[in-house]
Amino acid sequence: MGRPTLNSVAEAAAVSRQTVSNVINSPEVVSPETRERVLAAIERLGYRPNTAARQMRTTRSQIIGLCVPPSGNGVSGVVLDQFLHSLTATAERYDHRIMLFTAADDEAETRAYADLIASVGIDGFVLTSTHHDDLRTRWLLERELPFVTFGRPWGAEDTHPWVDVDGAAGTRLATDHLVRQGHRRIAFVGWPEGSGSGDDRRAGWAAGLAAAGLGEGPQVAVFDGVEGGRSAAARLLDGGGSAGSSGSAPAHHPGAGDRPSAGDRPGAADLADAGAPTAFVCASDSLALGVTAELRDRGIRPGADAAVIGFDDTPTAAVLGLSSVAQPIADVAAECVRQLRTALRGEAASEPATTLFTPHLVLRTT
Repeated sequence: MGRPTLNSVAEAAAVSRQTVSNVINSPEVVSPETRERVLAAIERLGYRPNTAARQMRTTRSQIIGLCVPPSGNGVSGVVLDQFLHSLTATAERYDHRIMLFTAADDEAETRAYADLIASVGIDGFVLTSTHHDDLRTRWLLERELPFVTFGRPWGAEDTHPWVDVDGAAGTRLATDHLVRQGHRRIAFVGWPEGSGSGDDRRAGWAAGLAAAGLGEGPQVAVFDGVEGGRSAAARLLDGGGSAGSSGSAPAHHPGAGDRPSAGDRPGAADLADAGAPTAFVCASDSLALGVTAELRDRGIRPGADAAVIGFDDTPTAAVLGLSSVAQPIADVAAECVRQLRTALRGEAASEPATTLFTPHLVLRTT
């Protein structure tokens, strides 16, 4: 048997040649039942589109560019890994390839855009880590180049397609759960002001406290990482956290001889009587892991004496039993590809497409 063709797939699926083409290039215009039948025939016959011929016909390279930001602390950075994997898998289903590159800052990234367009003929870009006054989105908009961002245009109008996860809804879920559990002094451990996603997550915590009539809660802002979480917890437990506070304090790390005995271990009631938080909502799993480490070093049992909830639901959180807010990363990646393909076909609506996904709370032992 020769190499399968568009016609042989159409015959096997009992559809027209155009329907097969639509399933490959514009699946949203085909009914789910027909699409599944065609995809099954493609898989059974081992059909692969002639990419070279299509590139000559459409003048498209089928390449999507994405700049990889510097590696994080190894915990929350897993989210980007998950996004890249899902984005690549989704793009490949439509015969697109993801080209990764690096840049030191926004200006260097825009220079990379220009080089890639000139040298590779790249079709469009997916951007991550959006922020206030984002030079990259302005550069692409001015040149009318197709792109979509994983992240909102913080502080700017919706002038381009974007996909994001509602961080405020996630921390609101965490705060509401802690309130229902009876906690009244719920702290927030987050990042310094100015981070769009960080400020968004802080807002959800504040809204949850306000809805419960608890007023302003204690908070500390530190840079992301386990050590940042440790220092923030130390400050909060020692009475140093306050509304709007930032910075960090040296973490208290007792030695084996300092560790409280079971009878001396402070419980939730003791923490409340001392004015210390009995629960912590954190902007990332990295921070939450630091908080739990500091609690344990002080003889305070996470999940029994104090509650801790992280954000991102990383594999590390699952292994260590950390409660966390989970982002639907696979859905985000799929929507990024869908929006970018719409832009590449020139079918963008008068208003840019925007999609905000809602996360969910994963409860574990903490």
